[in-house]
Amino acid sequence: MTSIVLHAGLVLLASVAITQASVIATSIYLHRSLAHRSLAVHPVVDVMFRILLWLATGQRRQEWVAVHRKHHTYTDREGDPHSPRLLGLWRVQLLNVYYYAREARNPETVRKFAPDITEDALDRHVFSRGWIGVALGTALLCLVLGLWVGAAVMTLHATLYVFVLAPSINGLGHWRGVQNFDNTAYNSRVLAWITGGESLHNNHHAHPRAPKFSVRAREFDPSWPVIRALAAVRLIIVLGASVKVS
Repeated sequence: MTSIVLHAGLVLLASVAITQASVIATSIYLHRSLAHRSLAVHPVVDVMFRILLWLATGQRRQEWVAVHRKHHTYTDREGDPHSPRLLGLWRVQLLNVYYYAREARNPETVRKFAPDITEDALDRHVFSRGWIGVALGTALLCLVLGLWVGAAVMTLHATLYVFVLAPSINGLGHWRGVQNFDNTAYNSRVLAWITGGESLHNNHHAHPRAPKFSVRAREFDPSWPVIRALAAVRLIIVLGASVKVS
């Protein structure tokens, strides 16, 4: 019984750690650095973020950026890839991965909205094969933690990342919450703690190039301390200007 409890605790802790690392990498690298150019990352950090996201999520940076920029261009109106106002909250919450994949596989979307994210040799030969990244990430976990524990960790991580946190940003973030600014997105101070600050969505839509998503004293953006730490050792340069609201 004790062994089962210990293994369950290990699965939970490891899954949460990997999911939070993936969320923060997505927010800092794919979102703030590439999609909105509010940060510039050192080439070494660039590759590290890409490896982490390849192993944990299998996402391609060109596709993520293109889908996100299209969302900003057509926010909550015809053309938005995942608006709960158009599709319904539960369709986005439960099927967000489908809507993302459908848009990401549209070559016209990638060509039009991410022409500046050019493929390099790593993209062509390594990171374009997302399923290999996830398979390798799972194999590494199984090697370190054991077959069943490693598989359980990756399964729980995928569930949390794909079916809980990402949809909550796209779904609840455009459905209900608090607003500091006049747009169709909403903030959730609670969800922001576990989404790398992404659930301060109203703030972000008001100021897309702001590198820090929190604008009030009672809001917390978990990605910001990571950005500040990397900036302190010159691995990130903050380009955009932060916003404060009294």
